[in-house]
Amino acid sequence: MNGIAYASTKTGPLYSALFLFVASGFNRVLRVIFILALVVLASCAPEKTTWKLSGPTMGTAYHITVTDVPRTVIRAELQSAIDAELAAVNQEMSTYIPDSELMRFNDAPVGAAVEVSAHLADVIARSLDIYRRSGGAFDVTVGPLVNLWGFGPLPEPEKIPADSDIEALKQVIGSDALLLDGRHLSKTRPVKVDLSAIAKGHGVDRVADLLEARGIANYLVEVGGELRTAGVNPRGAVWRVGIERPSAGQVVQEPIQVTGKGIATSGDYRNYYERDGKRYAHTIDPRTGRPVEHRLASVTVIADTCAEADGFATALNVMGAEAALTLAEEQQLAVFLLVKTDTGFEERTSSAFQPYLEGQGR
Repeated sequence: MNGIAYASTKTGPLYSALFLFVASGFNRVLRVIFILALVVLASCAPEKTTWKLSGPTMGTAYHITVTDVPRTVIRAELQSAIDAELAAVNQEMSTYIPDSELMRFNDAPVGAAVEVSAHLADVIARSLDIYRRSGGAFDVTVGPLVNLWGFGPLPEPEKIPADSDIEALKQVIGSDALLLDGRHLSKTRPVKVDLSAIAKGHGVDRVADLLEARGIANYLVEVGGELRTAGVNPRGAVWRVGIERPSAGQVVQEPIQVTGKGIATSGDYRNYYERDGKRYAHTIDPRTGRPVEHRLASVTVIADTCAEADGFATALNVMGAEAALTLAEEQQLAVFLLVKTDTGFEERTSSAFQPYLEGQGR
């Protein structure tokens, strides 16, 4: 909040009282005493504390704004706790850390029941739920196909993968091979799990829970573009979030007002390559084993948790605009789509997303 505006808000009523009191007929000594008392009261009035915290995590960065922070919270301790929480998420779910919990499961033989943490079990359970609800469009075992098409750690292939190679991998992948029994996870085929399409959202939720446990009710947490908000911003208004235009990095509308929700966006417009004049997007449809070919450029989802928003944004981006809107209406998902046209982009929204637009006078 602007410092001048805040000062006037904090002390305005006190100065009004001062004017009325001094204008009365009290003697000079009493007036001096009263003025000193008002100064003390003004100096003791609580001020809102707003912090901006950031740091590296999950191959990207986090940015957090908290406001009206309780006096019992120490900034250095809070920053350290956030870093530790996100490091824990990495240790549980990264495929780049050889001894992470997830890699321990990936390296386990078929049929072995691996005990996992409550957090990892929760993310796997949520992933399986989105897998079922999306008809297989969201699949955390799709990694081998992503790698085959050159969108993983390996370089782009010199030629397009052969149909036989694609079909061979399709016989192996599939979240239906994952069995979760409480905190024991096993597989019926030699699948490898990659949680990159949901782990950032889960990390956002973990940080949000950490903030709330410390009495911080007003915050915006962002990790790699995935968000969660609560309460109000430093100006006392509902948080405003903008949706980016893929082609130019511009906001396509006045920022929508969102609080108490998770927000995630998925799109295929930044990562692709061309072979023989054809464009291959990094979004791989697990059901076909091939890059998507529809004209859906990006999907933004608003949900109760950022993990759910993150997972569904990926699933809907795989499905394409028509199928995505059909699923969104069936399951009452708040969804905003940007669809490529011959002249630019077209906006499409689900019914559950409309209240966020109506708040902006649209």
